[in-house]
Amino acid sequence: MLLGLACHGWCEYRSKEYPTFVSWKTACDKLPSNRLLLGQTVGPKLPTALPEFKPVAEALNAAFDLFKTGTMNVDNNWVGETPNDNEFFNAQRAYFLRPPIPFQPFAQKLTVPAGSEIVFHGDFHGDIHSFITMLDSLNKSGVLDGFRLVKPNAYMVFLGDYTDRGNFGVEVLYTMLRLKLANPEKVFMARGNHEDIQMIASYGFLAECQKKYARQFNPGLIARLYDFFPVVIYVGSGEDFIQCNHGGMEPGYFPGRLLDAEPSIAFQLLNEMKGGEFLAKHPELMDVADPAMKSYIKANVRDYVPLAPMQPVINGFMWNDFTVFAEESGLSYMSGRGFVYGKSGTRIVLDASAGTKAKVRGVFRAHQHSSAVNPMMRRLVAGKGVFRHWHERDSLAKADVSAAVLHADCKLEHGVNRKLKDGFVWTFNVAPDSYYGVGNAYRFDTYGVLMTANKFADWNLRVVNQIVPILKKLPVGR
Repeated sequence: MLLGLACHGWCEYRSKEYPTFVSWKTACDKLPSNRLLLGQTVGPKLPTALPEFKPVAEALNAAFDLFKTGTMNVDNNWVGETPNDNEFFNAQRAYFLRPPIPFQPFAQKLTVPAGSEIVFHGDFHGDIHSFITMLDSLNKSGVLDGFRLVKPNAYMVFLGDYTDRGNFGVEVLYTMLRLKLANPEKVFMARGNHEDIQMIASYGFLAECQKKYARQFNPGLIARLYDFFPVVIYVGSGEDFIQCNHGGMEPGYFPGRLLDAEPSIAFQLLNEMKGGEFLAKHPELMDVADPAMKSYIKANVRDYVPLAPMQPVINGFMWNDFTVFAEESGLSYMSGRGFVYGKSGTRIVLDASAGTKAKVRGVFRAHQHSSAVNPMMRRLVAGKGVFRHWHERDSLAKADVSAAVLHADCKLEHGVNRKLKDGFVWTFNVAPDSYYGVGNAYRFDTYGVLMTANKFADWNLRVVNQIVPILKKLPVGR
């Protein structure tokens, strides 16, 4: 059911099954944890708070209506080419269906007033309990009233990988849609590498939905939603912006015109990637590259037209990584992952991303997680869920030291309030009710609240940790 709302002709979505956040939370609280189901042979049915696909489809269709009637479908909000209504906004067509339409990834800019608060969260991977815990925390602190943002100048940005590798991806995605539909111009979802029909077919989300809904399930409807998620969101205030995306750097895209655009919410299609042009303009990137990788980099950082998230070249915003230590090379490649940017390589791309006045100061992202303990995960856990790459007193020689040493000797940030530094990259941890949390022995979820100010030097990141309650037993009758 749709009820009228004044802004932009949009009609707010109302759920018949779960009209309030409290009713939705109550249903989700009854679900077992992903941890409890890990390693078990799951039967033909999975526990779910959404036993019918119909409310999921209703929320999806309401979101498609929003995209067609909101700021995304205003010509003046697009820099350069505007999307074709019968292709980009037609949810019945897709690049992965016949007859195909073009794959059209896009970037988004969000300019907020000084004094705004933007909530960020990394990967959920089907962890509904962490998501509900986060929203409950924001309700108790007065940022949210149910699903609706009520604190002035409050926004939410999610950094990708909402499903796969967990059993409650559909609950996570439904919750995300409820937030977006309640706050059309204040909640934004970046597209991660798992927001791809090829990935969800291989890593569990399609199988989850098939077990929950059998013939009711429409995989194309969910996969089409991902095409409305920007691969990168530049969040800024005044002339200062942060690149917010799931993976890493993408030198094939020059965002200057987008950053200079007048609308506070603006978009730009990435129909042509210009990596080769970037290398020609900025040969210094090759100067800092790993010598053993230079021929591969030259061959694959090139101009191309994207055909799919991984074809003919992976999208760097969705896939690429960063080095952990400052002494590692400025650019290299890891097979099966993508390009890995070091401190110097990242600085080169950030500087080249500037507009006429606007500067891209750094990166908020997720993605670089492992179920096994490694240097990155050590620092994410020791950093209380948010890690700044290239710490001044950290080094390869200290790769496997304990959290106590990271705090005492490396001065790794692990407090609540953290100042931002020019050229920084912050990685947000993955939610804990997962095999990541089991393998790395953490139970706390993390979200960050970025507080903007008139001067970038006064911006602050407040890190919030929440212990996630985990249902110990499977529900009766499963």
